[in-house]
Amino acid sequence: MKAVIAGGGIGGLAVAAGLCRRGWDVAVLEQTQEFSVVGSAISLWPNAFRALDAVGVELGGDRLGAAGGLRDWRGGWIVRMDEGPALTHTAAAVVAHRHDLRTALLAHVPVASRMAGVRVTGVRSEGERAVVEYDGGELSADLVVGADGVHSATRRALWPLAAPPEYAGHTAWRLIIDRPVGLADAGSTIWAETWGPNAVFGMFPVGADRVYCYGTGAVPPGLHGPDGELAELKRRFGDWCQPIPAVLDAATEEQVLRHDIHVLPPLDTYVHGRVALLGDAAHAMAPYLGQGGCQALEDAATLCVAVETQPDLATALRRYDELRRPRTQAMARKSLTSGKVGHLSWAPARVLRNAVLRAVPSSLFVRSLARPFTWRPEDGLDITPIRPAV
Repeated sequence: MKAVIAGGGIGGLAVAAGLCRRGWDVAVLEQTQEFSVVGSAISLWPNAFRALDAVGVELGGDRLGAAGGLRDWRGGWIVRMDEGPALTHTAAAVVAHRHDLRTALLAHVPVASRMAGVRVTGVRSEGERAVVEYDGGELSADLVVGADGVHSATRRALWPLAAPPEYAGHTAWRLIIDRPVGLADAGSTIWAETWGPNAVFGMFPVGADRVYCYGTGAVPPGLHGPDGELAELKRRFGDWCQPIPAVLDAATEEQVLRHDIHVLPPLDTYVHGRVALLGDAAHAMAPYLGQGGCQALEDAATLCVAVETQPDLATALRRYDELRRPRTQAMARKSLTSGKVGHLSWAPARVLRNAVLRAVPSSLFVRSLARPFTWRPEDGLDITPIRPAV
């Protein structure tokens, strides 16, 4: 069986690794040269690690394993997660550099399967086959996976009536820096998200000596800081509680990435003939639950398990759509709602929100956040029949 995967990002490489492991002939088309990665860090929760296990990829990294939680912008704790049930969930998480994750995935995709510097221009269905068109040629396959991002060429080709991505109302700044001297070692001041007027700032340790930071704010799309994005971050967050100003003082302009956050309106299906959408191409979501990359990995794992265990490819794709679409679209809705809660502009509403959350036991708060973590690749699938890739 042959598969062509449009897009060599995290989701595309994960499904490629999983299909290669199951004996498929795989080609991955990626428009960047040498499968280079653009981005900073990614949060990986227990569901993501189960997905990686299902596609045969092992990723190391230090778990959070430290106290942390939510703060207000003046430094007061809103939700403190520092003991007992809270840490049983946070200790299982890893904040990894995207480059490290992509490197781990690439190690399981043969060099002969990688086509770098190739731009997908179209996709078409042909009965029990599908064809990917690209600059310089085309490839026919039993299965095509559109993992080509929020502005997916695959989706545009086969879902021409689907609504385009929409601006979520927030812009994000992301950066990874060396841990500043004097910043607490894996303490509560590092593992924290801080909520302020119409803005959010978060920071998490990446290994032993780096810190991942992000800021989000409600601004019109398409703008840029007049004197650079680091200066823009300092204007917006420089008077917030420590260690946010100290972290920004340790950053350089080159470390800051800025992008507008786009979400994809719900699709009626993720499957068209022998073509399946995956990751942001299917369900681009806001980042406020830290589940965008995790859901792409879940997609990849479910698709790989389905094509291996279901009686035929058509059934596997139908089950993939039935399982993944409700879960990912619900996650996208929850993430957008979470972003609205964190970006309140009216001061009395923020005071009320903070008071309500402070009254909730941290164990209950974490339990509500942890529901996605219970997912397993075999959920909803009859995994008894094993169909080889022949």
